[in-house]
Amino acid sequence: MKRKPLTLKGVERLRAELRRLKTEDRPRVIQAIAEARAHGDLSENAEYHAAREQQGFIEGRIKQLEHELSHSEIIDVSHLPRTDKVVFGATVDLEDQDDGSEVVFQIVGELEADVRLGLISITSPIARALVGKSEGDVVDVAVPDGTRAFEIVAVRYV
Repeated sequence: MKRKPLTLKGVERLRAELRRLKTEDRPRVIQAIAEARAHGDLSENAEYHAAREQQGFIEGRIKQLEHELSHSEIIDVSHLPRTDKVVFGATVDLEDQDDGSEVVFQIVGELEADVRLGLISITSPIARALVGKSEGDVVDVAVPDGTRAFEIVAVRYV
């Protein structure tokens, strides 16, 4: 099985989530199930069913995180060779050629991607278009409403 890349910061965030799920969320939902059981008839107890559903979600997420973390390759971005080329872990400053707006993305592993935080998956269309390119290059990226052109303003490794 091919190991999936994760940044060091991403691994730290995922380990923190795993710790929280195991030490806070899991005990809280187990307590909620116990309290709901104490109310009697479980067939019509909405609190019990909601707590069991939440327990299933938590246990599933714990299994997913443990699996992904054990099958990942951790890449410390600060130790990557300095180059002007975009590679996994790079933070890329882009300028939209249509409206002049600027956007900053870091290319990360699938599991740690969060567009709201500027973290895009290495498998995303924009990351695939950027990898291997350099500062000053203009890349065309397929987006839902067509194609957008971005100029690479800067490539950083932070």
